[in-house]
Amino acid sequence: MDPIKNQISAIDPLTIDPVAEPNGEEALHKILSGTTVFSDSRPIAAVTSLEQRRRRKAQIAGGLLLGAAAVTAGVLVAANFGSINTAPAPAVTVTSTEATPTPSVSVTPTPTPTPSVTPTATPTVAGPIITPPVAPTVPAVAPTTAPTQPPVPAATSQTYTFPDGHISFTYPVGWTVRPEQGPSAGATILDATGAEVAFMNSGFYGDGTGGPVTRTVYDRAVVPGLTDTSGNPVEFGFAANQARYVPYGAPADSAPVLDPPSYFMDLRIASELQPGETGSGSNQILMPNGYMSARVIFDINKQPAFATPEAAKAWMGSAQYGRLKSMLLSVSYK
Repeated sequence: MDPIKNQISAIDPLTIDPVAEPNGEEALHKILSGTTVFSDSRPIAAVTSLEQRRRRKAQIAGGLLLGAAAVTAGVLVAANFGSINTAPAPAVTVTSTEATPTPSVSVTPTPTPTPSVTPTATPTVAGPIITPPVAPTVPAVAPTTAPTQPPVPAATSQTYTFPDGHISFTYPVGWTVRPEQGPSAGATILDATGAEVAFMNSGFYGDGTGGPVTRTVYDRAVVPGLTDTSGNPVEFGFAANQARYVPYGAPADSAPVLDPPSYFMDLRIASELQPGETGSGSNQILMPNGYMSARVIFDINKQPAFATPEAAKAWMGSAQYGRLKSMLLSVSYK
């Protein structure tokens, strides 16, 4: 038997005093009902002394203390060994802040996989959420800007109307119109240098003569704002006439001779602008208010106006030619 058990058995109160304690009720009954007899015949062993009671209480207290110590020791041993089925603690990874990393150390008491421990967040009891009033959204108003006016193009032409209000035309800015006095109501047009470049008239009487010519037409175009009283279209034309004639005193069967070309640039009805051998025709156009004419003025001191047909064709590509042609094409009647 081990020493701990022997010590516990030695302090067992049941084995120390086997004598049964007296029955108090029976003794009281005898005192009250029977004859009072005092005797010293009871054995001394049956009476428990004060010293024995103190020793007995000390033994009981020591036994209880030893029992409590034994129970505590057993609990501590059991807690240290633990259960063999207890899940191991999660692996602890230690990360070093130095340049050389320290490998993580995992303690795994059993071959089973180490379970991941997900920490449970402590629920936070939030107070009532007070939403501040939202100010109404006011739509942004785009700044009003005045519409951008496109730049006004500089005028490139101006208009002249004859006094009777029927014939009008446009001419370049910088040019001038000089009205002529007289019944024909003519007007001379001067360019920016002051040179006379064209002449027009309206509402005059018609006259003139003509003869056979050979005509070369270099340019022609219909004038959109003009027709004569018969409804014939009026055209712009740049051409050259060469008069054909038989010299005076030559035999009757002599071949005609052609004069040097006479260049003109004017308005006339379409039938008066046919190329080839034809009549010289006329640039007078009959309108409701009388005859009108419009022609370009070439240098009278320079005959012919162009030294060669090639020079005449080259002039057609100049700015001056374009301005004169645009002016003649703008003539209109109302």
